[in-house]
Amino acid sequence: MKTRLASLLLAGAFSLSAFQAIAADKVVLQLKWVTQAQFAGYYVAKDKGFYEEEGLDVEIKPGGPDIAPPQVIAGGGADVVVDWMPSALATREKGVPLVNIAQPFKSSGMMLTCLKESGVATPADFKGKTLGVWFFGNEYPFLSWMSQLGLKTDGGPDGVTVLKQGFNVDPLIQKQAACISTMTYNEYWQVIDAGIKPEDLVTFKYEDQGVATLEDGLYALEDKLKDPAFKEKMVKFVRASMKGWKYAEANPDEAAGIVLENDATGAQTEAHQKRMMGEIAKLTAGSNGALDEADYKRTVASLMKGGSDPVITKEPEGAFTHEITDAALK
Repeated sequence: MKTRLASLLLAGAFSLSAFQAIAADKVVLQLKWVTQAQFAGYYVAKDKGFYEEEGLDVEIKPGGPDIAPPQVIAGGGADVVVDWMPSALATREKGVPLVNIAQPFKSSGMMLTCLKESGVATPADFKGKTLGVWFFGNEYPFLSWMSQLGLKTDGGPDGVTVLKQGFNVDPLIQKQAACISTMTYNEYWQVIDAGIKPEDLVTFKYEDQGVATLEDGLYALEDKLKDPAFKEKMVKFVRASMKGWKYAEANPDEAAGIVLENDATGAQTEAHQKRMMGEIAKLTAGSNGALDEADYKRTVASLMKGGSDPVITKEPEGAFTHEITDAALK
């Protein structure tokens, strides 16, 4: 009798777990870049079971140099993507109706990092210099900043020469550019690790220059958000993700370890990821996931200040919603 009862209980447990697996709502998240601490909150939420607690089965797809999140979601390859707001708003104006549903990053980590020996001490010194710039949607904050400085980006003597920078720091190391694009949490440290001392560098944080735009928000397609079932799925996803982010902030070394466990390439190192997580925590600090409208308006204003070549030509409508975070943060 005991054996039969044990068998029934075991069968019940198996059928329950099978039911839970079937019942779990699938969510595909497309990251903006490769697996690293920049996305720790999502990996932590998955590892710690926060998504599972919400009844979600979340697939996290790493990005890369040839992956543009707006293209992936437009093609049906993801339910939600991580993207920078300049890229998302420019994409929206071009016809792909991305909507910001949450904003885990409060501050920008974008910088220009310059060799002191190049003679750049202030933004006024950019004139006539070669500056390394990332493209694939990352160029928008830079172009906005240059337009506000009154500097053309066509290589003339009264402007700057734009070097299309790969996702590395080689142009600065090889002195092909006076300044390159870096993030506070990643490429800046690659420059330091290459043997250049901090005192030999000059850095310009976009935040400090008043041209910072919002980075690493969560975006879904407007049409999908009209479906109540999809909206509810996004509420659960955002709630669990923010739980992951706050856990990562409070436990940076553990979060870095979880990221490393998820790095299928084996390219990341423990020291680099721990350092990155420490810097990332500074950018997510102060955000509960809800988009701050003042930050949104600042981003829009910056992108529209492009003179004859603004990043976006008109005030966006419907480009963000608080409905998801309002429900998720209750």
